Amino acid sequence: MLSGWGGCAVPLLDHFQPPLSVSHPWKGFHSAWSNAITNQLNEVLPEGYYAIPEVPLGDQVEIDMATLERTEDAQGGAGPATVVWAPPRPRLSAPVDFSRVQSVAVHVFQDLAGPQLRAAIELASPANKDRPRSRLTFAAKCVGFLERGVAVVVIDTVTARQANVHAEIAQALDAGEGLAWESPSRLYAVAYRRTLVRGPIAPPWSGSSVTNCEKANGS
Repeated sequence: MLSGWGGCAVPLLDHFQPPLSVSHPWKGFHSAWSNAITNQLNEVLPEGYYAIPEVPLGDQVEIDMATLERTEDAQGGAGPATVVWAPPRPRLSAPVDFSRVQSVAVHVFQDLAGPQLRAAIELASPANKDRPRSRLTFAAKCVGFLERGVAVVVIDTVTARQANVHAEIAQALDAGEGLAWESPSRLYAVAYRRTLVRGPIAPPWSGSSVTNCEKANGS
């Protein structure tokens, strides 16, 4: 059960197992959920802050600079014969799996002469938990937010995969013992916030950052 904004409990249905995984798959549910979270946040956020949903639309490829190959001239005919250039063979090569972060998120911005990202709500997907590389990629994304001072909320309602992404994030933060925790139901929401700590607990620096963690169980 999850507690709604009015304090009433609402059922948390399992969209990762039949029959809902067939009739109402998790992608549609997460998309609708992210929009509902966005709408409710925009009703309660202070002035100058606003939330927008970040929903991926299939595989996206972004190119900053591209090299194109033209096989024919501008007139459509064959061009003059030229020497074909081939890049030299690399000295070393290895296959690499670049896992793509597939998640639905809500981002909270503050308008300060332009949008400044202040918080991110990440709804974990099965692809974020299916293998070690995927979990590491998802954890690295969350840690990257925290390094920039952006608060992060991770909501994990995935029942098709049992991995603990919170543990992956804690390990990536090198805080596995201090943030060690596992939800009995494996359904949870965890909020991470970076704060500045001053004083004798972090010598010899004048300030050190600490990640605070708040948890909520689902059942």
